[in-house]
Amino acid sequence: MIMNIERVSHPRMRTVSASATACLLATLCLPALPSFATTPYPTKPVRLVIPFPPGGSTDFVGRIIAQKLSESLGQQVIADNRGGAGAAIGTAIVARAIPDGYTLLLGSSSGLVTNPLMNPKLPYDPFKDFDPIIRLNRNAQALAATPTLPASNVKELIALAKARPGKLNIASPGIGSSNHVGAEMFKYLSGVDIVHVPYKGSGAATLDLMAGNIQLQLTSLPTVMPHYKTGKLKILGVGSAQRSALLPEVPTIAESGLPGYDDTVWFGLFAPKGTSAGVVSRINELATSALATTEVTQRFLSQGAEPFPSTPAELTQYMRTEHERWGRVIKAAKIRLE
Repeated sequence: MIMNIERVSHPRMRTVSASATACLLATLCLPALPSFATTPYPTKPVRLVIPFPPGGSTDFVGRIIAQKLSESLGQQVIADNRGGAGAAIGTAIVARAIPDGYTLLLGSSSGLVTNPLMNPKLPYDPFKDFDPIIRLNRNAQALAATPTLPASNVKELIALAKARPGKLNIASPGIGSSNHVGAEMFKYLSGVDIVHVPYKGSGAATLDLMAGNIQLQLTSLPTVMPHYKTGKLKILGVGSAQRSALLPEVPTIAESGLPGYDDTVWFGLFAPKGTSAGVVSRINELATSALATTEVTQRFLSQGAEPFPSTPAELTQYMRTEHERWGRVIKAAKIRLE
């Protein structure tokens, strides 16, 4: 008698066949693994977009970090200056870049916090379009005064301004600049009426300050330190929450009469949203090590900056806090840059 083989199958064979089919289907349904899971990073040069022209403080920080990352990654990190539109052009380039770890942004407090608050039509969202990697440094601002101003500290300045509403003026390098919004924070917290005078740069404002044509200027420490040391200007306070290592004898604005004042310009590294967590973690680790070196610390201090590292999560939370804090000031001052 001939058996019908087609109708006979062992139960165990059916089990094995079903298992193999399930495995095959599961494999086909799995998402493709990121290339970083199998490919070492980086295998080619990395571009660091600096959204400001060459020569400024942002460019200085970016090139130092690019150099140190090049040494530790074993691939060149190329500093690519893409200035314009108050950092919007370069920042938008990174927002649209492929999140493969080969395009990074040197972000700033102005480009990612204050500018979006003043111009909601910018072509990027600081929270939706980027993965924070590390905060790099902070630059304390200085509240400088002409030597003839009858106030030697912040408390006396506030009293003077309240006695002379609208009579004192404070310079900045332009409407919407970090110095401008810092001045507005001073007015917001102290309740004084001081007139903002925009210039086309800090240099011209400093010359007018020394000549007594204006009374106050909020600017970077390196801009006014030489004139402070020769007695041509007074520094009433520094804007950071802690005293600056460059001028430890000068009190902060907060401790010398205006509690809660904190005006710090900062920079950090960011990647396009969706970048591998492994890449973000590695760059954070290498940049943190670089910031801890004496070489980087001294080079930062020469430009009025101090290392201010963070984890990606800490930078995310810091940005949200900054966004809320500056948002109140910018709304009260009605600053718009559309």
